[in-house]
Amino acid sequence: MSLENNTPSFLPGPPVDRTTWEGWQRWCQTRKDFIPAPVLSAEEFDRKSRRQKRIHNLYRLATHSSLPIEATPMSERVAHAVLARVEEGAFSHKAGTRGGIMVNGDGAQGKTETVCEAMAVFMEEWLNLHNYMNPDAMAGTRDLVAPVAYVRCPVKATPISTCQRILDFYGEVYKGMRLEDLIRTVKTAIIEHATKALVIDDITRLKLHREADQDVLDLIREMMSMPVALVLVGVGIPASGLLREGRRDPRTGEWIYPPIKDRSRSPNDHAASQHERRFQVVDMDPFRYSTAEEMEAWVTHLRGLEGHMRLLTDTKGMLTGGDMPEYLFHRTGGIVGILEKLVQRGLRIAIEDGSERLTKELLGHITVTPGDMPDLDAEAGEQPNIPPHNPAPKKKPRGRNTVFDDDGPQAAGSAG
Repeated sequence: MSLENNTPSFLPGPPVDRTTWEGWQRWCQTRKDFIPAPVLSAEEFDRKSRRQKRIHNLYRLATHSSLPIEATPMSERVAHAVLARVEEGAFSHKAGTRGGIMVNGDGAQGKTETVCEAMAVFMEEWLNLHNYMNPDAMAGTRDLVAPVAYVRCPVKATPISTCQRILDFYGEVYKGMRLEDLIRTVKTAIIEHATKALVIDDITRLKLHREADQDVLDLIREMMSMPVALVLVGVGIPASGLLREGRRDPRTGEWIYPPIKDRSRSPNDHAASQHERRFQVVDMDPFRYSTAEEMEAWVTHLRGLEGHMRLLTDTKGMLTGGDMPEYLFHRTGGIVGILEKLVQRGLRIAIEDGSERLTKELLGHITVTPGDMPDLDAEAGEQPNIPPHNPAPKKKPRGRNTVFDDDGPQAAGSAG
């Protein structure tokens, strides 16, 4: 760890907002820049001054709070499908409608990070191929080239607020516009900024109420007519009303929709069938733990997580030894977001109590709650089903923990 002007290098900079072009670009450029804390043994740690120990513990805290997204068989399948769909549209010379893709799955499955990583890879390749310029630039248009646009539907989203979020990404002005004007401005912005993929996260926050369902379907249909691949991410998409109720083919994993029997019942049936033909639906599933192959995939994921843990003891086998894999699956249901929260909290306690080890006993004191995932909207069904757990009573501490204490300015000079 290096220090510059007495400022630890692991401190985070300004927060990154991926829902603006500047923030999205900055995230793409810096998403792999964080350098985790070095691996130290207990003996190496003991040779440090108290001030240095505190700084290293904070560095470990930053490392555990910034665990990288580990690829899983499910995320790799989704990323491949998303990238293929976007590339098919981006490299097509035809003027027709681009096919879209919907990424469906429960909350905390890693859908957003999987899609964003795939889109970052696409954007880097696309810009490199075009020397970071817009090959279709027209006189009088802005120079901003945004091959990918990422937006999140607001809570209690409407077609109007969704269009406004898209225009916010580009920094466009829309004050006083009606829905039809907003849609037209969105289309112009997508064309002028050479956007090839439009990602709309939390799409199922758009509710198909009786008064607004036509507007929602009209909005999606208008977007499908734009020269851009739509990537819609949400929870429970097949049952949301954006598509008709369908079933998943257990052999292929694809969603199948029954034929419309009576088109006279709703003016939206034909629009819905258009969506089904033009959108591929892929699922982001949790880990399973039934077959030998599924168990091995889970253990492989845990082994990767072990490599990112910064404890003063050997972490090899800490999550994968004995019956720990089965215990962790029982505690998390195979949901990567819940696993991450459980491990993060366990690592902090292991540092604070000096045990420097994750055990079932330690994890038994921890309960992951929906409050640990504040960015997921419960009303939209984004909160995952967290397996119930009755925490074991904690032992009374012998005294106040001082592992993160600061000795003050006088000790600062001994840090190196």
